[in-house]
Amino acid sequence: MDVEKAASMLAAIGHSARLRVYRVLIEAGPSGRAAGELAHTLDIAPSSLSFHLKELVHAGLIQSRQHGRFVIYSVIFESMSELMLFLAKDCCEGNPCLPVNFSPAEAVNSIDCEGCGEPQPTK
Repeated sequence: MDVEKAASMLAAIGHSARLRVYRVLIEAGPSGRAAGELAHTLDIAPSSLSFHLKELVHAGLIQSRQHGRFVIYSVIFESMSELMLFLAKDCCEGNPCLPVNFSPAEAVNSIDCEGCGEPQPTK
C-alpha cells in the first residue's frame, strides 16, 4: 500500500459518521448490512448515509452488492488488514510496543476476516 491510498482510506474514516458506519459494518462481518438497516441503527438520514457509503466505497474500505431489492454493504477486510499493516509496518523499530501484550503484526494477523472481523489477541 502506498501513502496516497492509506491517506485516502484514513480520510474516509476521519469523519465521525463514516467511522460509525465502518465500525457497524466491521461488527456485521462478511454478511454486511442493508443500507436501510444502517440508517435506522445509526439514526442517519438515508440521503446522508448514501453520501457516506459512497465515500467509503470510493476509498476501497467497503463494497456493495444487490440482494433482491436491498443494497448490502460490507467491509473489505483485506483492505482493513492492509491499512493496519501499513500503519504498523515500522512500529517501535520491530520491538514489542508497550503496554500491549502483542505486536501490531500479531494484532493484524489475529483478525478473523471470515468471522465477525473483531480482532482477538493471539496467545
